[in-house]
Amino acid sequence: MKDYTREDYLKLYEKPLDELIKISHKITEENFDNTVEACSIISAKTGACGENCKYCAQSKHNHAEIECHPLMDVETVKKAALSAKENGATRFCIVTSGRVPTGEDFENILKMIREVASIDGLHCCASLGLLSEEQIKRIKEAGVERYNHNINTSENYHSKICTTHNFSDRVKTVKMIQKYGIEACCGVIIGMGETREDRVDMALSLRELNPKTVPINFLNPIKGTPLEGYEDRIDEEEILKTICIFRIILPKALLRYAGGRTTRLSEYNQALGIKAGINSLLVGNYLTTAGSKSEEDKKMLADMNLVMA
Repeated sequence: MKDYTREDYLKLYEKPLDELIKISHKITEENFDNTVEACSIISAKTGACGENCKYCAQSKHNHAEIECHPLMDVETVKKAALSAKENGATRFCIVTSGRVPTGEDFENILKMIREVASIDGLHCCASLGLLSEEQIKRIKEAGVERYNHNINTSENYHSKICTTHNFSDRVKTVKMIQKYGIEACCGVIIGMGETREDRVDMALSLRELNPKTVPINFLNPIKGTPLEGYEDRIDEEEILKTICIFRIILPKALLRYAGGRTTRLSEYNQALGIKAGINSLLVGNYLTTAGSKSEEDKKMLADMNLVMA
């Protein structure tokens, strides 16, 4: 459907949900088998971030009540990775708050990466901010296979969400990690007050970047952030239609359920989202909020003749 125009994709929102799911489900079946990738994350450094992203509990510009901590020790991260593997994850992502790690912190993160990468059956991922080219080379050498750096929203809406860095900074980082042979994990947050046009633009921007994985987060409005009170900015049907349209625009990308799915979607609609095109899950807890239980996810997938892998 690459011949579709932006307006054609916007018109898809007008279709009945069941009709839209049929279209996107067919595309998923044509491009993927019955396995669903499972990824787990750890917030290896939490809070005190100098960026002013309005959705984020970790920004020091906001006033969310979270438990901040400096960089964890290497052994703690390795134990968490082993536990994630036991719970069915095949990928483990080391995440740190802040614009970019430097000095001793960065050296210790490299040690974490080497330890996680050495675990049989577990792929090492990282999300460390706006890294320099030299830092990207070093995490690649240490064992990072996939790097998460989301565009978060559309280029048009970005300045409404963050002003301490811009959309092009994010795009530049994604292109640079791909340049050095690291797979890109690049996604969005929906429900932050953006329009349908913005959501289509997000998907079209991602198509240009061609990431391996596209995490789709649904805003979980956190008290103390500028977006608290945004619970009603997007309903469940709109979320599901957006998943369908992302699958149509991104037929070969792994679409990942990420933050917010357990708070913004019922169990029934979570399953509908998988039918619509989700084929990757973030399992366990998120950065500052609780996530799903691995056993519940496995049961949901089994009921749909899918397996976590």
